[in-house]
Amino acid sequence: MLLDRWATRLVALGGVIIIASILAILLVIVAEVYPLFKAPRAERLASYRMAGVAPASGEAAGVDEYREVAYLLGADGVLHLAPLRAEQPLPPVPVPELGDARLTAVVQYERTRHILGTSDGRVIGLEMTFNVDFGQGRRAVSPAPGFGPPARIDEQRRPVQGLAAAAPPDGLRVVAQFGPRDLVVQRVVERKSLIGVPRREELLQPLPIDIEGEITALRMDGRGDDLFLGTSRGQLIRVDLRDPAAPARAETVSVSQSGASVTVLGKLIGDRTLVVGDADGKVSSWQLLPPPDGGTPRLTRIHDFVPHAGPVTAFASSLRDKGFVTGDGAGTVRLHYGTSGRTLLTLPGAGDASALVFAPKADGVLVADRAGTLGHWSLDNPHPEATLPTLFGKVWYEGYSAPAYVWQSTGGTDDFEAKFSLTPLVFGTLKGTFYALIFAVPLALLAALYVSEFMHPNLKAYVKPVVEIMAALPSVVLGFLAGLWLAPIVERIVPGLFVLPLVLPLVILTALLLWRLVPAALRRRVRAGVEVFLLVPVVVVGAWLAFELGGLIEARLMAGDYRGWLLSALGLTYDQRNSLVVGVAMGFAVIPIIFTIAEDSLSNVPQHLRAGSLALGATRWQTALRIVLPTASPGIFSAIMIGFGRAVGETMIVLMATGNTPVMDGSIFSGFRALSANIAVELPEAPEGGTLFRVLFLAAFLLFCLTFAINTVAELVRLRLRRKYRYL
Repeated sequence: MLLDRWATRLVALGGVIIIASILAILLVIVAEVYPLFKAPRAERLASYRMAGVAPASGEAAGVDEYREVAYLLGADGVLHLAPLRAEQPLPPVPVPELGDARLTAVVQYERTRHILGTSDGRVIGLEMTFNVDFGQGRRAVSPAPGFGPPARIDEQRRPVQGLAAAAPPDGLRVVAQFGPRDLVVQRVVERKSLIGVPRREELLQPLPIDIEGEITALRMDGRGDDLFLGTSRGQLIRVDLRDPAAPARAETVSVSQSGASVTVLGKLIGDRTLVVGDADGKVSSWQLLPPPDGGTPRLTRIHDFVPHAGPVTAFASSLRDKGFVTGDGAGTVRLHYGTSGRTLLTLPGAGDASALVFAPKADGVLVADRAGTLGHWSLDNPHPEATLPTLFGKVWYEGYSAPAYVWQSTGGTDDFEAKFSLTPLVFGTLKGTFYALIFAVPLALLAALYVSEFMHPNLKAYVKPVVEIMAALPSVVLGFLAGLWLAPIVERIVPGLFVLPLVLPLVILTALLLWRLVPAALRRRVRAGVEVFLLVPVVVVGAWLAFELGGLIEARLMAGDYRGWLLSALGLTYDQRNSLVVGVAMGFAVIPIIFTIAEDSLSNVPQHLRAGSLALGATRWQTALRIVLPTASPGIFSAIMIGFGRAVGETMIVLMATGNTPVMDGSIFSGFRALSANIAVELPEAPEGGTLFRVLFLAAFLLFCLTFAINTVAELVRLRLRRKYRYL
């Protein structure tokens, strides 16, 4: 009795430890997922005031990557420096060779490069770099501005009212605005020679554009191919600059229903998304996209963001992601994200926002007003791309003609737009499970029914252990065989595989009719329960006949190429590693589990139920279908659900036997990517604590919830079936 009590307590303790371990795993997963959905935060730090300094128009401010030194290009022609974390002031740096002119416009066209426009029709290049020294155990950041020589861009010495610049491989391009509609294009070309230094040529060209109203904003893409002009009548004009000798007006779209003037144009990292702000305070994003049916790319409105209360006056984009900030005349600054189309945060202002700076590490924002005050905000927004709509809904990504479900976590460039839609992965998980169960459930259940009710006991003693041993096969071995051996074989016999379910029953029925013609004396020599040995050669002959017939159908009806016929007739593409291969391979992994549990449930049906049915005149087949099968239905249903859970969590077979492509395609001839396989592929290279890292934990949480829901429903159905048939 003492040993019994200790054993009972030990078993109970083991169960409690298992439950606690599962809950602990769930807690760890939730702890890693939770930061994805935390709201961004901002904290206002100390501001720096440069009395009497009005910033020049445009992108006249900046900061180093450590947010220690900020700079402001004043309209007085001086580069003012602000130590944000040190008490010792830094001396201002006057713009060289400026004379009596003032700075009237500034544009930033690369991370550290600016073009300055003056009041006498000149432009000056500025490369703003910072030297970092870690001597004496401390980090010291010192600004190192580099000014280029001034270049005359207007012989009439008119003030530069606006600038746009780009640095394509063939040289620098600058577009300057003079007056309401006058534009001049400057091209700086360096011609290399075999001997001597490269020759620098500056070419000036007027840009006549017929415009209704006045030009109020301008921006050029990074390749220098397109120039975007905002007008006072709420229009956005795209000018094609691909042919330097013949620039042309490509298209005009209306960005404001009320006709409010465009006040701000900005580009996000990657130069694919254009942000437009107008005098009504509205902010929208646009992309140059081809129509869904193909054709010439056109400007397309993508998102509308939370508007400002007043005219948009400033813009700055992130150098790390698709985030950007906009400011208005009241100093209110809003943080937006271009991919999701959401406004994430609003920073209250204390004055007008004349210039904005998004810190290089996306961890801070600087706001400069017309009085020369720099407001410094720290920003905590580590996962701006992770929202419920972007994780589970359709998203309009850059370069796509329509919103789509896409998983693409990494790219080859720094301006890559991460795509974290989990919907294709959930779809792939359910798709692979569906095809595996279609293959496994009929075979496993029919085999269990035959072994339990019809097979000879001596033969059953060998067959059942062999099938159970199949469950011990490593899934990586099954995946290896499926990907390298089975997939090429299936590719050659696809028509025969689809003919097989039709031919095989006919062959078996034909064999049965022929068996009935055999004299009874010979038939009685075959012991009941060993008919399977007679059916093995029949099945082999039926399979051979089906494959031969499939080849004949392919040759006669599909012009000898079923893959071409699938593409031309049905629009389906055949991938060698596809759902069909996974269904067969994963079906073999699931069959032993379903077979074992189902056979045990059938064998545990009380023998007196079978005896009573047979005594009343029922055949063995009627007894199996109408008495044994309903009585064992709770266990059979549990077997199917356990097989479902096994298929949902399968990793190696799915990873090795599919193309591992996250596509939303229900075709059996295409591949997919499952949640479990995606975790195995992506997690080793995911930076710890990054968005990808936490999204993969979210995928694990979805798998946990999916299996938990399936097991809960299965248990409820099992209990209901048990109550229904408990009196049999």
